[in-house]
Amino acid sequence: MSSASHKRFNTPAGRVFDVVNVVMLLGVGLLAILPFVYVLAGSFATELEITTRPFFLWPSEVTTASYASILSSAAFVRAFVTTVLVTLVGTTIQLALTALMAYPLSKVDLPGRRTILSLVIFTMVFSAGMIPTFLIVKELGLLDSYWALILPMAINPFSLIIIKNFFEQLPHELEESAKIDGANELQVLRHVVVPLSKPVLATFALFYAVGIWNDYMSPLLYLNDQDMWTLQMILRQVTASASLTAEDLATDVPPPAQGIKFAVVIIATIPVLLAYPFLQKHFAKGMLIGSVKG
Repeated sequence: MSSASHKRFNTPAGRVFDVVNVVMLLGVGLLAILPFVYVLAGSFATELEITTRPFFLWPSEVTTASYASILSSAAFVRAFVTTVLVTLVGTTIQLALTALMAYPLSKVDLPGRRTILSLVIFTMVFSAGMIPTFLIVKELGLLDSYWALILPMAINPFSLIIIKNFFEQLPHELEESAKIDGANELQVLRHVVVPLSKPVLATFALFYAVGIWNDYMSPLLYLNDQDMWTLQMILRQVTASASLTAEDLATDVPPPAQGIKFAVVIIATIPVLLAYPFLQKHFAKGMLIGSVKG
C-alpha cells in the first residue's frame, strides 16, 4: 500500500469507516453462525427443553440420546456410508472428465474448438429441464443406479471454462519440454499440467463434492429403492416427519423427536465443514487465476 493510501485510511474518517465495516461484518457473521449453534445445542438437549425454550445456545442438560438413536439406525448408517462413497467416486469421475475435456479445449489449434466452446456456453444458458433429463436417464437404464447421481452432471460448464482458462495460462514451454522427452498428451496432462493446477482442481473438487453431498433431487427422481437412499433423502424424511418413532429409523432406541432432527442436520453438515479447511488455501487462488482470462 502506498503512503498516500495509508494516510487516507489513517484519517479519523478512515478509522470510523474501518470500525463500521468490522461491526457490520461481525453482525453478518453472527447471523450466519447463530442458527448452526442453535441446532448444535438442540441436538444435545432434551425434548422438554427444546419444546419449552424457544431459543438457546447451550442446553441446560446435555444428553446424547439423539445421536444414540441416529447411530443405532441401520437405515441412517447405510445412507451415510452410501453418500460418502458416492461423493468420493462422483467427485473423482467428474473432476477427471472435466480436466480431460478442458485440456484439449485449452489448445488454440484444436479443430472445432470454437464450435465446442459455443455448445458448452449454450448449455449454461439453456437446459433441457427435469422431464427430458429423467427420460434420458431412464432410457440409458440408470434408474435405481448410483450412476444416475454422478453421470448426468459429470461435467459442469462453468467449472470446465474456468479450468480451461487456468490451463491456458500455464507455461507452454513446460509442455513442449515434456513432449521433447517423449511424453504424449495424456502424460503431459498427468505429470505436468495436473501438478501445476492443484489450486483450481482443489477448488472445483470442493464444488463437485458439496454438490453431490447435498444433492436431493437426483436421489428423489432416480432411486426408487429405499435401501439405496442417500443421506439427503433420510434427512428429508426425518425433518419432514411431525413425530418420529423407533420404526421410522429401523432402530430399537426411541428417539427424541425434535432433537434427532437437529442431530441429523449436524451429522449431514460436519463432513463438508471438515473438508473445507484442507481445500480453503487453494480456493481463492484457484477461482481468481482461472477466471482472469476469458
